[in-house]
Amino acid sequence: MTTFDVLTVGNAIVDIISSCPDSFIEENDIVKGAMNLVDAERAQLLYKKMGPALEASGGSAGNTAAGVANLGGKAAYFGKVARDQLGDIFAHDIHAQGVHFETKPLEGAQPTARSMIFVTPDGERSMNTYLGACVELGPEDVDASVVAQSKVTYFEGYLWDPPRAKDAIRECARIAHENGREVSMTLSDSFCVGRYRDEFLDLMRSGTVDIVFANRAEALALYETEDFEAALSAIARDCKLAAVTMSEEGSVIVRGDERTYVPAIPVDKVVDTTGAGDLYASGFLFGYTTGRDLATCGALGSLAAGIVIQQIGPRPRLSLKDEARKIGLI
Repeated sequence: MTTFDVLTVGNAIVDIISSCPDSFIEENDIVKGAMNLVDAERAQLLYKKMGPALEASGGSAGNTAAGVANLGGKAAYFGKVARDQLGDIFAHDIHAQGVHFETKPLEGAQPTARSMIFVTPDGERSMNTYLGACVELGPEDVDASVVAQSKVTYFEGYLWDPPRAKDAIRECARIAHENGREVSMTLSDSFCVGRYRDEFLDLMRSGTVDIVFANRAEALALYETEDFEAALSAIARDCKLAAVTMSEEGSVIVRGDERTYVPAIPVDKVVDTTGAGDLYASGFLFGYTTGRDLATCGALGSLAAGIVIQQIGPRPRLSLKDEARKIGLI
């Protein structure tokens, strides 16, 4: 019997979220809307400059695992924290969400990762991430029994920044496929695609990855084109299944020659886009691993994403399961 619907693998990060004007972004040379990797000195400097902030456990794949659990799915997570205060916060929060998380913490070396996230008035988030203990995630952190018992193993493209994580992901993929499971990835952001385009394409074309999540900008960046239809056709050739989000225009799910267009849910006000793609993936994968059709999978993704962007922070405070039931999705 399958123990988990979705196993996610990613950078275990505590988010430190603060609102700021656009002028702050410009004055501090922050690339707006991107995940900017920073060193310890830069992280300390930006933290000192932040206004009042909210601390919340985050990290892309961690958010996705929390979303799956919130919907009522069985989720597991691999990610490296240190044995320190932020590491304890991360572990407490993800356990409280109902996610299986047993990765051994790092002892006496780099601290738990943190991301200073600046949210501008338009709801856009600019992330400045110090990876810390994340860079130590490696093959020894892969629990083969958890991978073998998970219908889908999902990882974030950001994991291609810390080098040893690549080996961990490839080991997960090997175990998953040997046990008849599937592997999924998110491209994470267009800057990440720019760094690792060839490697991402190889993961898809080699069959290491079965399901891909991207937004429009990432799909265009992956194929170095401005023609969205051409990008969709290319991604359909390169992987078994892809879900591409298009902000307020919803999403399109691509499988071979099949296209399934899914509308976004109505949103009163975009407060913070942090976690939108992560939660879309959680809704989609929950639907996919529980046997829903592609349109319903996409609708669950749209619901989860639409709810999270109307609040500060990447993990919904509402019950996604209850909200999905209200509109007949589960």
